[in-house]
Amino acid sequence: MGSAILMVTRRNVVHAAIFLLTALLATAGIFLQLEAEFLFIIQIFLFAGGIVALFVLVIMLLNLDVSFRATQVSGRQKFGVALAVVLAVQMVVAIAVGRGSLRLAALPGDVSPGNTEAIGDALLHQAVVPFEIASLLLMVAMVGAMVMARRRT
Repeated sequence: MGSAILMVTRRNVVHAAIFLLTALLATAGIFLQLEAEFLFIIQIFLFAGGIVALFVLVIMLLNLDVSFRATQVSGRQKFGVALAVVLAVQMVVAIAVGRGSLRLAALPGDVSPGNTEAIGDALLHQAVVPFEIASLLLMVAMVGAMVMARRRT
């Protein structure tokens, strides 16, 4: 959680990307502790490896570090405080549920939590089209960022 807070509070975009990497690696560690090895590997390869590398590439191509320092951040403090309050309330509720001091409605008896096989089955049979559309959108965004960076130079 500390690296996530540092990620959103850094003014240097490169430092924020490094803290994003540490937050994603910490999330992968949580998956490993929950014995969800597939999600652990996907978190490491896809997010910590691919997405952070893509972010760093876009930062380098668009020279976001210089343009971010030149802009003044104003009028966003109220939104930031409101978002922090909402996230704090969510964390308090999650901790209370985890400790058992707050009870939520139970799942119906026929619904069981998914495992790696269920995730793979859902991705390969039920959600192939949305999964491919998401990958296509990511590729288009990356190509668009490169085109925008080329036009400036």
